[in-house]
This record gives sequence, C-alpha cells and structure tokens, in this order.
Amino acid sequence: MAASSPQDSSTPALRIGHGYDLHRLEPADAGGRPLVIGGIRLEHDRGPVARSDGDVLLHAVTDAVLGALALPDIGELFPDTDEANEARDSADFLTEAVRLAADRGYRPVNLDATVILERPRLKPVKAEIRANLARLLGMPLDAVNVKGKTHERVDAVGEGRAVEAHAVILMQRPELRP
Repeated sequence: MAASSPQDSSTPALRIGHGYDLHRLEPADAGGRPLVIGGIRLEHDRGPVARSDGDVLLHAVTDAVLGALALPDIGELFPDTDEANEARDSADFLTEAVRLAADRGYRPVNLDATVILERPRLKPVKAEIRANLARLLGMPLDAVNVKGKTHERVDAVGEGRAVEAHAVILMQRPELRP
C-alpha cells in the first residue's frame, strides 16, 4: 500500500485508533506465562494464556496503531498459529506496527490506555510501563497515559481469571495540517 502524497486531500493529517485485548489468567502449572504488562514483568501467581508473551497492554496498543491506519489487526499480522510467535516479546509486534505507520508517513503523538486487572495493582510499576511505552512509540513521556482499574470483582476480570486493556492512540502525518 503506497503512502498518499501530501497534496492528496483524502489523506487525513490525524487518525485515531482504538485497541482492545483480553487474556485468560492461569497459574504457571496450568499454562500461564509470567505476567507482563507494557513490557514490565509483575510478580503474580497467575499469568496470561497466550502464544506470545501475552502482554495485554502491548497487544491493545499495537491494535490501536494498526487500527488508526486501517491495517490488518495483530492476529492477522502475527497469528497464534505461527510457531515463530511462541513466547515472542510483544514489543516486536508494537515495533512493527509503528514501522508500518511510519512507512505511511504517520507517527504516534498521544496514547491513553487502561489496564483492567483485579490484582496485582499497577501503581508500583506504572511509571516504568509509561516510560517503556514512550520509548517503544518514540513519544515524549508526557504524551503517554496509563490507567489501572479493577473490575470490582465482577466477571472473569473481577474474579482474577482474566486481564484486559484498552488503548486509544492519535496518529499524525506531520507534513499535513489538521
């Protein structure tokens, strides 16, 4: 897919993407991996069941970047049926999504994300998560927000059997004015 020229009036200067992901949490002896959120490992007795490292936040952010540009989603680009994705670092997925965006002339300018997890709390590692996301996206820290929420003991997330994340990203094509 070729990038549109700056003179192409159909090419928007700004695009917004939304990403969502959910992973079942299981003890390690039942298939759970270590719990990694935003590229930061958290101590927990459960972890995501996933082909890759199961980083729910990086998966949601990756889908937000891809969605902003109407590109195939993370499951299409990195299928869980592909052995190459076994235990793969989810930072690889996000790095590729940012590269695909750059190839089309877009860069991320603002991210707002929410992780819903009953426990452990994100507060002790939130600054590390934000810094890692800013680094992966090539954005200033003050353009990255991460919120941690519980699900008030409602449904699988609230019962500690799952973790979910939402991400909204603003992408800009700098040479075009909004």
